[in-house]
Amino acid sequence: MANKRALISVSDKTGIDAFAAELVKLGFEIISTGGTKTLFESKGIPVTGISDVTGFPEILDGRVKTLHPAVHSGLLSVRDSEEHRKQMQELNLGYIDLVAVNLYPFQQTIAKPNVSYEDAIENIDIGGPSMLRSAAKNHAFVTVVVDAADYPQVLEELRTHGDTTLDTRKKLAAKTFRHTSAYDALIGDYLTTKLGETLPERVTVTYEKVQDLRYGENPHQAAAFYKKPLAGAGSLANAEQLHGKELSYNNINDANAALQILREFTDEPAAVAVKHMNPCGVGIGSDIFEAYTKAYEADPTSIFGGIVALNRPVDAQTAAKLNEIFLEIVIAPDFAPEALETLTKKKNIRLLKLPFVPTEDKYVVTSVEGGMLLQETDKKQLTAADLKVVTERAPTEEELKQLLFAWKVVKHVKSNAIALANGNMTIGIGAGQMNRVGSARIALEQAGEKAQGAALASDAFFPMGDTVELAAKYGVKAIIQPGGSIKDEESIAAANAAGIAMVFTGVRHFKH
Repeated sequence: MANKRALISVSDKTGIDAFAAELVKLGFEIISTGGTKTLFESKGIPVTGISDVTGFPEILDGRVKTLHPAVHSGLLSVRDSEEHRKQMQELNLGYIDLVAVNLYPFQQTIAKPNVSYEDAIENIDIGGPSMLRSAAKNHAFVTVVVDAADYPQVLEELRTHGDTTLDTRKKLAAKTFRHTSAYDALIGDYLTTKLGETLPERVTVTYEKVQDLRYGENPHQAAAFYKKPLAGAGSLANAEQLHGKELSYNNINDANAALQILREFTDEPAAVAVKHMNPCGVGIGSDIFEAYTKAYEADPTSIFGGIVALNRPVDAQTAAKLNEIFLEIVIAPDFAPEALETLTKKKNIRLLKLPFVPTEDKYVVTSVEGGMLLQETDKKQLTAADLKVVTERAPTEEELKQLLFAWKVVKHVKSNAIALANGNMTIGIGAGQMNRVGSARIALEQAGEKAQGAALASDAFFPMGDTVELAAKYGVKAIIQPGGSIKDEESIAAANAAGIAMVFTGVRHFKH
């Protein structure tokens, strides 16, 4: 028997034959199973079947092959324990010094359209995680490898030192436990979702690193960008960057906020401009040029250095308009060749290509110190039929359209939130003030004369009539709000006195 033994059984066979061949040169006996063993045999790499080690055949369609004392004693035995050495000798068991295992492709399986439940369950690996955990636990003596990217370092250390260093084995063990915990988290999430369970007693989440970031919100904060293993096609994590430097932490936050607003508008060309997680301009139009023009004109000052998201491909005319100011990011389903030619003349603008599809996230996670908050994603939509007219005057058809437009926007503005709309565009936005009339004052002052005949949306009810009274002074003609305040009658009376049409939604949209 060779001085050292390596157990290799991989689903992802990237580079495994070259790795095994080098191990053989270094004096390792290779033990393997199933398809991995067949591959080695086809490459002329000496290999011992697992059944020759265990003295027991692979059974139950391969479900049981490595779950055997001859495998796990070889992985778990403490090499400097006299008692362990004695037992290994008495039972004629051999040590296993290196394990290279990756797992059944559960993630790839459940990512397939219309995958059956039975197929998903069959692709849950049992023996693989067991071997990995045994080897990782005993990393004082055993090298465990789950990632082909680590093969070169392992081989180099074996050539140089005759073994891997303890520091390397510790790092590989930690990586292995991250690997198996992520694998189990994905299985748990799949089964929980299939059962329709919500807010279970335990939640385990797993993410994969997309990239390291230069820094976080501020230069003194380290940061990285991660994505869900099965992030949807419309996720920012799956965007194709066509031009510009790497995204920053704040870029990603703002871009995600822009996409969330944009998804409110599915039927017509729409453009959203965002600064510091709040919309500064939203517009819809007959084409994407008109939509972007409205978003720009909503607040030409704040859009400078902002993020723009569009739900239609960028054409040459729109690109020329976008190119007139400095923008950090433009996100769109596609860019015409002439649009790219125009926009890429600016070195720093980031261009992201991303399909415009509905979000698939069911929950929103917010971290708090020592814990997290989990809530359903706010996907509540309203139509005209959902609204209750509470004033003497009902909104006109055009006012109703602007009310619903403003309602879609105010949902994504930091509370307390007020959004003003007219002509299918925002004309004033008040965000994040400690009192609602303060937010209204900001929005109305921004709108100025444009507020004449405008629609006003509030994310929550009016605690008193002062917001309506202020809106009336600026000429607002229609208001949409949740209702439900003990002083609703005060607001209704103020609206009636000013000839304002007001509707209640019965739904609020707090966003903190």
